[in-house]
Amino acid sequence: MIVEMVTGADVKKVDDVVQKAKSLGFQVQLNLGTDKVVVAILGGHTGQVSTDTFAVLPGVESVTRIMKPYKLASREFKAENSLVSAGGVEIGGKRVVVMAGPCTIENEEQLMKVAKAVKESGASVLRGGAFKPRTSPFSFQGLEEAGLRLLAQARENLGIPVITEVVDPHDVKLIARYADILQVGSRNMQNFTLLTNIGRSKLPVLLKRGFSCTITEWLTAADYLLAEGNTRVILGERGIRTFEDSIRFSLDISAIPVIKRFSHLPVIVDPSHAAGHYSLVPAIARAAVAAGADGLLIEVHPNPKEALVDGLQALTFSDFARLMAELRQIAQSVGRYL
Repeated sequence: MIVEMVTGADVKKVDDVVQKAKSLGFQVQLNLGTDKVVVAILGGHTGQVSTDTFAVLPGVESVTRIMKPYKLASREFKAENSLVSAGGVEIGGKRVVVMAGPCTIENEEQLMKVAKAVKESGASVLRGGAFKPRTSPFSFQGLEEAGLRLLAQARENLGIPVITEVVDPHDVKLIARYADILQVGSRNMQNFTLLTNIGRSKLPVLLKRGFSCTITEWLTAADYLLAEGNTRVILGERGIRTFEDSIRFSLDISAIPVIKRFSHLPVIVDPSHAAGHYSLVPAIARAAVAAGADGLLIEVHPNPKEALVDGLQALTFSDFARLMAELRQIAQSVGRYL
């Protein structure tokens, strides 16, 4: 349940609510707003406790039960939009943040070329995979820590924050030493041990939607990160698996306004994985910005024909520059900017 304190409630009144909840065996999360404090009371048996238990306490304005499975990701817990800051870049505000780079880091020359090109075109964050979970065990699995070092080098040389995927819970501390944003891939959205470990890191995290998961399941997975005190959570829509086979995945464009309605978390779109083909990426990216996405995650490669991973969905430098010019116009038309 959600306990909303009156405007200006002092620390003691908030602490009384917290201590009452803990005495009943519940967990507590605080949303410290500019005017009000909201207390989320969490636990499997909150339904057995009357709202009056907390409504009678001094300084309490209202008590509401959240019937949805997700609690901390909900608008009931936090009405205003969350802003996530990563490496000096703010995600969730007026700026549409573009994260771009290769699906996987192949070598130093490739990464530095891409980093320079995407930054010159207006990208705010460099993406690059060092650990690659692949469908086949015989496919290229990434450069691992050597790739992380190259990412850190690109950040130092060009002054651009970096995002990379975490696959194994045991690698969280290692990757956190190099990356500004940790990415949870579609296959790991419900790897709750991984989510818990990343939540404890307190680093910004991009949580991609599982390709067979509902929005409710996606937001409930986000609660695993938020429950560890990590408020720097970004959602990533990358397409879901449907009966349609003409594209790689079906991008759920409606997920953007649905998330905006029910959650305070920023949401970005990955048109590359949804499309599966470079020719479809620009149209999907334009649609995402028009629908209200807070950012994009786009694959770019110096020579997609020779890419070790997902070359078919990667944009060339010129294609990416052209797309960025188009996105600026669309962002402006919906009251935002790149």
